[in-house]
Amino acid sequence: MKIKKNDPVVVISGDDKGKRGKVLKTFPETGRVIVEGVNFIKRHTRARKQGEKSGILEKEAPISATNLMVICAKCNRGVRVGSRILPDGHRVRICRSCGEMLDKI
Repeated sequence: MKIKKNDPVVVISGDDKGKRGKVLKTFPETGRVIVEGVNFIKRHTRARKQGEKSGILEKEAPISATNLMVICAKCNRGVRVGSRILPDGHRVRICRSCGEMLDKI
């Protein structure tokens, strides 16, 4: 999976198409990710402890990584992700449009 935690992403298909957010958590084994502010579900909860909230809470649900594109800081749009091996041996992700590195070393 070419999407990592804290990556800025844009949704390219589904009900939330066009929304942007930051990746909060990834699930590589299922190919899904949780994105901040995208794919909300309503969860009916009961307060278990004193001071805990109950009622209908909204929270983000996992979305398929195939419905997301990483946002390049230079291009400022969703781009395909490639990889390159640097001379020192590190493998980094790059933007396929402009060649800018997406990873911080």
